Amino acid sequence: MTSILLQQVRVIDPVSGTDQIADVLLSNGYIQLVASNISDIPSNIHIQDCRGLVLGTGLVDLYSHSGEPGFEERETLSSLLQAAAAGGFTRISILPDTSPPIDNPAVVAQLLQKTRRQEDTGKRFSPSPPLPLSPSSLPHLNIWGAITQEVAGKQMTELAELAAAGVVGFADRQPLENLVLVRRVLEYLQPLAKPIALWCCDRQLMGNGVMREGVDSIRFGLPGNPAASETSAIAALIELVAAMGTPVHIMRVSTARSVELIAAAKAQNLPITASTTWMHLLLDTQAVKSYNSSLRLEPPLGTPADLQALRQAVRTGIIDAIAIDHTPYTYEEKTVAFAEEPPGAIGFELALPLLWQSLVETGEFTALELWRALSSRPAECLKQTPSAIAPEQKAELTLFDPKQSWKVERKSLRTLSDNTPWLGQQLQGKVVQIWC
Repeated sequence: MTSILLQQVRVIDPVSGTDQIADVLLSNGYIQLVASNISDIPSNIHIQDCRGLVLGTGLVDLYSHSGEPGFEERETLSSLLQAAAAGGFTRISILPDTSPPIDNPAVVAQLLQKTRRQEDTGKRFSPSPPLPLSPSSLPHLNIWGAITQEVAGKQMTELAELAAAGVVGFADRQPLENLVLVRRVLEYLQPLAKPIALWCCDRQLMGNGVMREGVDSIRFGLPGNPAASETSAIAALIELVAAMGTPVHIMRVSTARSVELIAAAKAQNLPITASTTWMHLLLDTQAVKSYNSSLRLEPPLGTPADLQALRQAVRTGIIDAIAIDHTPYTYEEKTVAFAEEPPGAIGFELALPLLWQSLVETGEFTALELWRALSSRPAECLKQTPSAIAPEQKAELTLFDPKQSWKVERKSLRTLSDNTPWLGQQLQGKVVQIWC
């Protein structure tokens, strides 16, 4: 790796809690020096003027979806990793809802082998325009192992074998509604000391709801999904965690009442972490009036009160992390009636620019608060060591230009899918480079 000096870049490091203008010297994959002004510069070091740019620790995604294996027309592992790199992510984690599902060690080994093969053949992400140094590597891929497998009635997978195969933790393709099974899962997984991520949703209460129940669902003529479908499931899970003592991560939090329940559980020192998705921090039920297919999400977008509660919860740490939940679908899959289309939207390449402009530029979040929720806290939820910007640390970094303008269109996206409500719009903010 060519040595490079990033001059007068805005350094955001959630680990040390610093937000400062500094010079950063990188060499051989490591951070060599961070100082307010490095004047003694050897002749063989490339100098890059980074005034106006932001250098932060690498972004970490807790959970997203891969099309491969089984749905390569939506996304391949290669396009997934390149999209994540283009969005500033240095670590991503895929859920086990592939085909075949990630419910046995053979599938885990196959995915890890494909990832290594891409690295061995020299696949690299090179932004446009690239910095004048060797392109950085693709993000590290974490794999969630399935908790259950579909047989005659759900039964647990071979959890210990999956743990030994290298999964980052355990999640499932759908909510676990059988509380007896959930209790047994918490009991079996406790000694494995791996993260457990659960999506709380009561499908019976949800019914055929496709947006959050309320005034807007009535106005738009769409079946409503009551907030209680989420909150009742969270309340039940909290009771089981209190009884079992097994740490749990609650995925896809979307309501103000859920925030209250999680805050109360944390006040009792229960071993719970939680995340919401980036789109739930930007949009609410009023956006659904467009009937844009990419606004069909699970859980659905919350009310304006939900949105404000989620933002405050992220700022205060009640909700630990922001997840991307990148969910690619083909044009044909999404071009159906709103109530009939599969839920989900892409997000890797859009999340940082939109969150920065909507939350940091408006002054609602500090840059540190947003970066913490996208970088150090997700790593901690995965029980991984967060990256830091300090001498002798490995260079796991994201260089971001908050002023660069670009248009969201098929040719500008690395992902194979374009199911996003921002398609065709001009955005401000673009990742320039990552180092892994």
